[in-house]
Amino acid sequence: MTFCRATWALAILLAVANVQGQHNPHFWNRHSGIVHLFEWKFSDIAQECERFLGPRGYGGIQLSPVNENVIVQLGNNRPWWERYQPISFKVATRSGNEQDFLDMSRRCNAVGVRLYVDIIINHMAAHPDDGSVGTGTAGSTATPRDRDYPAVPFTILDFNPSCSITDWGDAWQIRNCELLGLPDLDQSRDWVRDRIVDFLDHLIELGVAGFRVDAAKHMYPQDMEVIFNRLNNLNTNFGFAPGSRAFLMQEVIDGGPHEAVGKWEYNHLGTVTEFQYSSYISRAFSGNDLLVWLQNFGEEWGFLPSQDSLVFVDNHDNQRDHGGILTHTVPKPYKMATAFAAAHPFGQLRLMSSFFFANKDQGPPQDTNGNIISPSINADGSCGNGWVCEHRWRQIANMINFRNVCWGTPVANWWSNGANKIAFSRGNCGFVAFNNESQQDMLEVLQTGLPAGIYCDVISGEKVEHSCTGNSVTVLPDGRASIHISHDAYDGVVAFHIESRL
Repeated sequence: MTFCRATWALAILLAVANVQGQHNPHFWNRHSGIVHLFEWKFSDIAQECERFLGPRGYGGIQLSPVNENVIVQLGNNRPWWERYQPISFKVATRSGNEQDFLDMSRRCNAVGVRLYVDIIINHMAAHPDDGSVGTGTAGSTATPRDRDYPAVPFTILDFNPSCSITDWGDAWQIRNCELLGLPDLDQSRDWVRDRIVDFLDHLIELGVAGFRVDAAKHMYPQDMEVIFNRLNNLNTNFGFAPGSRAFLMQEVIDGGPHEAVGKWEYNHLGTVTEFQYSSYISRAFSGNDLLVWLQNFGEEWGFLPSQDSLVFVDNHDNQRDHGGILTHTVPKPYKMATAFAAAHPFGQLRLMSSFFFANKDQGPPQDTNGNIISPSINADGSCGNGWVCEHRWRQIANMINFRNVCWGTPVANWWSNGANKIAFSRGNCGFVAFNNESQQDMLEVLQTGLPAGIYCDVISGEKVEHSCTGNSVTVLPDGRASIHISHDAYDGVVAFHIESRL
C-alpha cells in the first residue's frame, strides 16, 4: 500500500510538472513577443525570421493551421476561414508542404524565433454541407455530412451526436454541440486522442515550441489534459533543453463572470487568451475610458495571473467581428495601445500581423489560381502586395526591443494627470509616456528612473551609432526629464531605454 501511494503521488507530481512546463514559451535570451504571421507561406516566414524577426528580438511566431483543410471557393476568392476546416492531419496547406515546414523550422529556430502552430482539434470540416464530397489542399477527400474523413481516418463514431449550440449559458452544449455547424470531435475517445497525439508529436518532431489551441472553450479540460500530457518533450535537435514541454495558448473567449465556461477552468494547462485585456486596452486608447485607470492593469481587472495570460490588442477574429477593438485601420491609437502592451510587464504578449481586407471573409492576397502572394518589402521596410505587417512598423518593433531590454523589471515612477496623460518607468531601465488628450499638449518634468544622459526616443526614430534618427530626450543627474508630446503628435508616445542612450 505504501508503494502504491508513493507511485500515485509521483504520478501526480509528474503530471503537474508537465502542465506547469506548458506555460514556458522557450524564448531565447533577449527575445520576447509572439507575432501572428496570419496566412503567411512557410518560405516567406523563413526569410522573415532571418532578415527581421530574429535580428529584431522577436520571440516566436504563431502560424496559421498547417494541416490539410478543405478547399472553399467564395466567388473569386478563397476565405481565410477555410484553414479552420480540417480534412486530415497531413502538413499541406496553401502555406506549403511538410518539407517547406521543416526548412522554415530549421531556419527560424536557428535565429532564435520559436514556432507555435494553431491547431484545430475540436472539430473537422463542415464544407460542403450538401452531402457531396469535399477536396482538401493535399488532394484528400471527405464527406462532412456523413462524418467521414478517410484520410485520418475519422468516422461518425468519432464525433459527438449532432446538435446546435442554442444556449450559451449551457456548458454542456458549448462542449458537446457543433460550433458554427462544424462536426464536433469526441476527445474522450481513445481513437480520437491517439490521432491528435500522433499529429502533435509529429509537429514536435519538426521543431515546434508549442501550440495555439483553437476553440479550447469547446472541449473539456480533462480531455485536453490527457492529450497534452501524453505529448513527447520538445525536440532537442532544435535547441530545446531536455525535458522541455510544449507551450500552450488556449483560445477561451471569456467576457466575465456570466460565462458558463470560463478561462479559470483552463489556466492550469497553459496560457489562456485574455479577451478582456483586448477589450479594455482598446477602450482606453480609443478614448472611451481614461488612461489613468490603467495604473493597476492586470489581475485587479479580473484577468488571470500574468504567467497564465496571453495578452493582445487584436487578433484575427476580433479585428473582423468585434466593434470597438483597435486595429491597424486606426494607426495612432493602435500603436499607442501596442506600445503600452509591450512596455507593461503583464502577460505573454502576442502581436497581430495582418493583410488588408474589404470584407470579413476575404482571404490573404492571392492570384487567380488561389495561390498566396508573398509580401513584398518596400524600401522603408514596410510591406506591399496587400500585406499590413504591423510587426515591421518602427514603433512596434522598437517596443519589442524595449520589452527585451527591460525584461524582469517592475513598473515604477507612475505618473498621470488624472485623465489621459500617463507615464511610467520599468525600474531604472526604461521610460514611456503617453498623451491621449485630444486638446491638451503634454509638457511635464517627470522622474524617469534612468541615469543622466541623452536618449533616443525609439518611437520617433532609432539609435544609429552615436546619433538618433528621431527625437531625443535629456535626462538630468537626478533622473528627471522634460517630456513633450503634443496633442496632435503623429504617435502620441515617447519611449526610451538604457540601450538607447547616445
